[in-house]
Amino acid sequence: MEYGLLLPAGQAQLEAGGSAPALVAMAVDAERAGFDSVWVGDSLSRARVEPLTLLTAVAQATQRLTLGTAALLPAYRNPAHAAVTISSLDLISEGRLVLGVGAGFPGFSEQEFELVGVDFKTRFSQLDDTVTLWRELWTGRPDSFHGKVLHYDWLPEVPRPAREGGPPIWLAGITPAALRRAGRLYDGWLPYPPDPVDYANGLATIREVAGARPVTPALFATVFVDDDAERGTQALDEYCRATYQRPLDVIGKIQVMLTGEDVVPMLERFAGVGAEHILLRIAAVDPAVVAGQLGKVAELLSVLRRRLGSESP
Repeated sequence: MEYGLLLPAGQAQLEAGGSAPALVAMAVDAERAGFDSVWVGDSLSRARVEPLTLLTAVAQATQRLTLGTAALLPAYRNPAHAAVTISSLDLISEGRLVLGVGAGFPGFSEQEFELVGVDFKTRFSQLDDTVTLWRELWTGRPDSFHGKVLHYDWLPEVPRPAREGGPPIWLAGITPAALRRAGRLYDGWLPYPPDPVDYANGLATIREVAGARPVTPALFATVFVDDDAERGTQALDEYCRATYQRPLDVIGKIQVMLTGEDVVPMLERFAGVGAEHILLRIAAVDPAVVAGQLGKVAELLSVLRRRLGSESP
């Protein structure tokens, strides 16, 4: 079992007193505290520090952490140029990069896709084509590429990534179509379902499709560590409203949101049905609150490691 931390790189956190250098320092603290990975999100409608840029700085400041995107939206970048950027980051990090990728959300992402000139209706084909193109550029020297939506008669030469074949690519999503695509094409799965039963069923589908091909099962979970469940629930609700402009009652039906005495038992349940890498997002905007929560989350990981029989690195 491995554990990751999402760096709070959104505009709301920056306006509350955060900074890009402080995010790099937080990654260093996370490494010292025993986390296995740090992650950065991606968005155009909700401003944030650009993830590949931030992870480049984190790569230079850390030694062993896996560096991940949760989740990168490849449609917002030129596919061929993104292959160069990602390969360069993998070289700088000496092969520590993992790419969580997604295709946006109905009701949230349409205007972003319009801005970058990508048809929202073909976003899944766009994503799959992009991932296929990246792998071809990272492993060979293709003269052209013709997928479902991407067509290039000329392609640049791309530096070979540090990791043979390029960084692992994990798909975010739990719809039936996403599960089949994860099993067929991707190296890992990074969903955030509230119910461990749904997670177990999704993972079973992925493994059935993937056959002998390994797919890393991960989980994206939002937490606020507090013994007082009422206070923790209020913190989760405030975070949902600040981040999504929607209350916890709505977001909690889509994403796993944990506080109070539920945190450790629920994460154990997800581990019990197959999750192997749990990525934790702290439900706070104020950098001082995030800093306080970081220590509590590190203590929580110690408890989880003991109960699940894994040792801290």
